[in-house]
Amino acid sequence: MKLSLIRQIATVCALVSALGSSWGSSHREAPIVALDTKADITDVYAFRSYDSNPLPRITLILNVDPFLEPGNGPNWFPFDPDILYEIKIDNNNDAVEDIVFQFRFTTEQRLPNLFQVYAGIGAGAVAPFNSPPPVAPGTLVVPPKITDFDSPGLGQRQSYTVTMIKGGISTPILNSSGGPLFAVPANVGPRTMNYSALFDLATYSTTLSGVKVFSGTVDDPFFIDLGATFDTLNLRSVVNGGVLSPSQDASLTNFASDTMSGYAVNAIAIEVPVAMLTRTGAVEAATSTAATIGIWGSTSRPRTTLRRAPLPAVSSGTYSQIQRVGNPLINELLIGNGSKDRFSMDQPRNDSQFAGFVLDPTLARILNALTAGAISIPPPPRLDLLPLVTYAPPIAAPGTPAGPVADMLRLNTGVAPTQVPNTSRLGLLGGDLAGYPNGRRLFDDVVDISLRVVAGVLAPGFNTPPNNRLGDGVNANDAPFRTTFPYLGNAPSGRDRRHIDPSEPGCTQGAGAACGN
Repeated sequence: MKLSLIRQIATVCALVSALGSSWGSSHREAPIVALDTKADITDVYAFRSYDSNPLPRITLILNVDPFLEPGNGPNWFPFDPDILYEIKIDNNNDAVEDIVFQFRFTTEQRLPNLFQVYAGIGAGAVAPFNSPPPVAPGTLVVPPKITDFDSPGLGQRQSYTVTMIKGGISTPILNSSGGPLFAVPANVGPRTMNYSALFDLATYSTTLSGVKVFSGTVDDPFFIDLGATFDTLNLRSVVNGGVLSPSQDASLTNFASDTMSGYAVNAIAIEVPVAMLTRTGAVEAATSTAATIGIWGSTSRPRTTLRRAPLPAVSSGTYSQIQRVGNPLINELLIGNGSKDRFSMDQPRNDSQFAGFVLDPTLARILNALTAGAISIPPPPRLDLLPLVTYAPPIAAPGTPAGPVADMLRLNTGVAPTQVPNTSRLGLLGGDLAGYPNGRRLFDDVVDISLRVVAGVLAPGFNTPPNNRLGDGVNANDAPFRTTFPYLGNAPSGRDRRHIDPSEPGCTQGAGAACGN
C-alpha cells in the first residue's frame, strides 16, 4: 500500500465521530437550504453527450429550487437574480476549480398591471360589445397565446448571462444570433402558452465554438419513492421491502410511486467540447490520467441585503456560498444533519474534515440493523467508498493522482457515451461504463445505485443478494427525456399535471399497472 494512501486512511479514521444520515438528492436536505429553497441545488449531472454529433462533448446540468408545483401561480418560480449560479470543474486533481461557468439572471415585469405574470389565448380576446367605458369594444384584453419570447402575454421574462472563467480570464458566452439568452418559464398550461416551442427557442448556440446553453423550468428528472424512504426505509411490499426480484431489477417499469412525479425544477444546462475541459486541451483516452475531471455546482448570495420596504431590497458585497453539490450521495446519505450546513458552505478541498462519515456510514449500519443482519456490511474503514471522493478506479484510470478527499462528481471524459438502447439504469453497477458514478446521466437510478454501494457491493465478498438487489421500486422518471441537448423533459402542465400516488394506476409515465402500497 502506498504511503500516501496509508496517511489518507489514518487521517480520515481519526475524524470518525457521531454520525447521522438523510436521504434524497439534495431536495431540502440541509437546514440552510430548507429555509432558502431558491438556492437549493437539487441535483448535478455531467455526462458525455450521446446524440449523433460526432464532436466529443460534455453536458453539465445544475438543477435548483425543488418541488415546484406547476399550477402555483400567479408568479410561479423564476430564477433568483440575487443568486450566482456556478458549475465548477477541477481538471488537475487538487479539488480546486480550474474552470467555472457562471450564470446570472435578470427579471423583467412586462405586464405590471395584470394580476398574474402570464396570460394568453389563441389569437387574443377582445372587449365585447357591452364592455363599459373606458375600455372600448374591440380593445385587446387578453393577449394572444405565448409562442415566443416576444409574445406580449409573457409578462415575466427572464434573461441571463453566462461567463466562463478559465486560467484567470473571464470570457462572456453570448447568443450566436446576437440576441439575449432567455429562460423558459413555467409550463402554465395549453391555453396560455406553447411551452414546447419556448423550450426549443431557448436552446442556444453560442459565440464559443461548440458550446450550447439552456435555462428554464423543466420536469424534475430525479425519481424516488421519497415518502417510503423517509419513513425509516419503509419500502413497499411489492418490492419485498426494498429487495427487488431479478425481473423487477431488469425492468424500466415503476413498481412504487415516484414522489417527484408532476413536479418541476429550474435547470441550467451547458454543453461543452471535451477538449475545453481537460487540462491538456485534448480529448484524452479513458486510460489517460488526464481524462477524469471533477464537477460540482454552487449557489451564492451577496453578503449584504438591505430591506427598504416599501422600496425593493438592495443587495451588495462579495458573494457568500449557500450550497454546493457534487455526488448525489455524500451530503444526502452520509453527512450528519448537524454538519450539513457547514458542508454546504465549505469547499471540496476541505472535505477531509467530513471523511469519517464516508468511512463508517450510518446508513449502512441502519440497513444492517433493520434487516436483522440479512444485509451484511463491510467493516470500517470503508475504503470501497473512496472512488466517490477521490480520483480512483474504476472511474479514473490507474495511476491518476488521487487528490484530496473531496465531494465532486467524477467523470472520465474518455469513456464514450453508451447509446440509449444499450444503457443500464444502474450505470457502472449494470456494466454501463458511461453511467453513474462515472458522471451522472438523467436516467441513472442513483437511489438504487447508492443503496447498493453503501451496502458494500464495491467491496470484495459483498456483491451478492440482497445487497446487490436493493432498490425503492422506482426505476424510471415519470416524464420522457429528450435525446439531444439539453436532454431534459418538459415541465408538467400547470393545468394538467398529475402527482402519481401509491395504489393509483399509471405508475410509469402515466401508463401501466397501479403503484404498490
